[in-house]
Amino acid sequence: MAEAYIYDAVRTPRGRGKSDGSLHDVQPIQLLTTVLKEIRDRNQLDTSYVDDIIMGCVTPIGEQGADIARTAVIEADYAGTVAGVQVNRFCSSGLEAINMAAAYVMSGQTDLIVAGGVESMSRVPMGADGGVIFMNPQIIARHKIVPQGISADIIATRCGYSRTDVDTYAAESYHRAAEAQKANRFARTMIPVKDDIGITLLDHDEGVRPDTTAESLAKLKPAFEAQGQMGLDALALMKYPDMTYINHVHHAGNSSQIVDGAAGMLIGSREIGEQLGLKPRARIRAFAVVGSEPTIMLTGPVPATRKVLKRAGMSISDIEVFEVNEAFAAIPMYFMEQLSVDHSKINPNGGAIALGHPLGATGAIISATLLDEMERTDKAVGLATLCIGGGMGIATIFERVN
Repeated sequence: MAEAYIYDAVRTPRGRGKSDGSLHDVQPIQLLTTVLKEIRDRNQLDTSYVDDIIMGCVTPIGEQGADIARTAVIEADYAGTVAGVQVNRFCSSGLEAINMAAAYVMSGQTDLIVAGGVESMSRVPMGADGGVIFMNPQIIARHKIVPQGISADIIATRCGYSRTDVDTYAAESYHRAAEAQKANRFARTMIPVKDDIGITLLDHDEGVRPDTTAESLAKLKPAFEAQGQMGLDALALMKYPDMTYINHVHHAGNSSQIVDGAAGMLIGSREIGEQLGLKPRARIRAFAVVGSEPTIMLTGPVPATRKVLKRAGMSISDIEVFEVNEAFAAIPMYFMEQLSVDHSKINPNGGAIALGHPLGATGAIISATLLDEMERTDKAVGLATLCIGGGMGIATIFERVN
């Protein structure tokens, strides 16, 4: 089987996903074409060698609909022979796109692909596309489907994580992100977003708040307690009869931020890299997806990681650095506890709590951050993983090459 190599990774900054965010006036197609143009230009890439563009997008309607990946090919002036496809595996869509690209290359059916994702959450609100799993009363009742925030609170309750515990974790995420931003650790991958006349709109991740502490977070009210009291706690507890209550500990400050952003990776075979004079940064060692229980929903990173490690013939101790998406503070905390991973190896530059979670792009963004960190600290092997709506998990192992 051929190997899939990563030749480059590019991302935009993450802009606050509200009407006053710096990227609100930027259409998602502009975010995506910014990434594609940078990959082309800084690699002096003849785009006629690119077979496909695979882009994750979780809310593919309106400005993000109609196969935004193919539209970006056209708008970025790539060769007319380049195809494009839009994929949706909820929050893991960006990493799913990378894994799909790797599979195509490994199978020998494709030589060169750009894979990643895009989400403009300020312009296309989360959940705007509806969906029966979250909207159909019969399905919700039958399968005990609750909002993800309640699912995160279930995990915290079952694991005994207190409000102080999750706030302390979140404060550390903000601290690490601020340190990484100050040290300019995202410089290799992150490019500014500019307007039509070249004025920079945003050149840094907008959500970082350096002064955040566990004490300041303690002042915020639980975000999902009111929903729980409206009957959703009772619905979830029907699935978990051993529980008598749900302790609501998550809020806006210890959950992932709503943001806008896009990212892409240039992935191809060794042969195409040699032909085009591209230097590989890493290879994709293995990847895996799993389904998990849909009420608690967010525990998937643990079995997905176990599955991918088994597939790669590795153990957890072989992984030197991890990117675990911080959808909610309890998720990486649960991951560390279940797999006995030290916090120093998890999200060393902060995570989505401090930096944001642009749904369809996040998997590609954290993968790029992982590669940058592996190079910065001279680590050989890293793993990226995300929990997924509906009860799933995904994990990918990256290995540096000389």
